[in-house]
Amino acid sequence: MRRLTLPLLAVLALTGFKPYPPDPGQRSPVELSIVDRDQGIDLPFYSQRGQRWVAGQNGHPYSLRLYNRSPERVLVVLSVDGLNVISGQVAAPDQTGYVLEPWQRADITGWRKSQQEVAQFVFTDPGRSYASRTGRPDNIGVIGMAVFNEVLQFRPPVAPAAPMARERSQAAESADRSLSSVEVTGSAARAASAPAPALGTGHGARESSYAGSTEFRRASRIPVQQVAVRYDSERNLIARGIITRPRPIAGEPQAFPGQFVPDPPPYRSR
Repeated sequence: MRRLTLPLLAVLALTGFKPYPPDPGQRSPVELSIVDRDQGIDLPFYSQRGQRWVAGQNGHPYSLRLYNRSPERVLVVLSVDGLNVISGQVAAPDQTGYVLEPWQRADITGWRKSQQEVAQFVFTDPGRSYASRTGRPDNIGVIGMAVFNEVLQFRPPVAPAAPMARERSQAAESADRSLSSVEVTGSAARAASAPAPALGTGHGARESSYAGSTEFRRASRIPVQQVAVRYDSERNLIARGIITRPRPIAGEPQAFPGQFVPDPPPYRSR
């Protein structure tokens, strides 16, 4: 099946900081969703005590879908399991990221290996996650996004443009397709006490994903938007009470207990 990805701009050099406080009343410029690529669906968000969660499935590749809802370019720094998705370094907001044009939508499908390829994000068990395999397991189970505005320069008005899509080639090589997510602390004791294996993000199969380089002057050292989304298996989220499943009261009649009308038994007259 053909998949489409959007060309992105990776910032390789950051210059010209001009600090100023972000407007607290400004609407969040970038919308983030997490897409299960096997099922082709956006994973629903669940909230508990101010944290957002999604339920992943072990072995499923996923993408981070970004939508720049502003009329200006923005820089988006992304982290998975506490690691920068472009450089692989322990993540910090002042690192390299992706530049989105006004109203641009883009899917970030993996760890960037070059300007032509990424290694897929895949839900897997914590021990097989990229963070664990590189000796940095402390933040497995969390996805982060920090957004920066650009120093304003005069530019003619830009209308929403049609997405520039490129066809994704077949995976160039296979790696770990099994992923799993762990809790943010990466604690082995907490993972062991969970009712089901936790999840992390693996270093999956290679695929084509095109990016270029551009200069981006941040308007502030402080992100105008910062997001953290935790993830785990559905079973674990249900066990923690993050996902609730309504349970019918035993013995109480239900208005819709089935789907179709069965045949009645033969009528017997008395």
